[in-house]
Amino acid sequence: QVQLVESGGGLVQAGGSLRLSCTASGLTFSMHAMGWFRQAAGKEREFVAAIARSAGSTYYGDSVKGRFTISRDNAKNTVNLQMNSLEPEDTAVYYCAARYSRYSGTAYPKEDEYTNWGQGTQVTVSS
Repeated sequence: QVQLVESGGGLVQAGGSLRLSCTASGLTFSMHAMGWFRQAAGKEREFVAAIARSAGSTYYGDSVKGRFTISRDNAKNTVNLQMNSLEPEDTAVYYCAARYSRYSGTAYPKEDEYTNWGQGTQVTVSS
């Protein structure tokens, strides 16, 4: 079955950086668009970043533009999220998501467009 396993979360001070990774198995990774979402305590899940299966297209949520970078390595079945200039407001559980995509250049920013989800990794940013 499809498994998405996130790693790299932790505690960091404001202004610091973290790099999240998501390793996928049980699917043809190169045929799947990938996304990152996050959910803070007491809030709804929020779109963070998305990348097309060809990596030719990326999409970012307004709150992370210019600070976060999504990338993928199809040879390693991995999608990464480099997070810089972290703020306390970035504190949340971060989820990796996947969906089959017929279109190599399309990135998907909506939660309901994804079919597979990881268990999440906690990111805490202290002030």
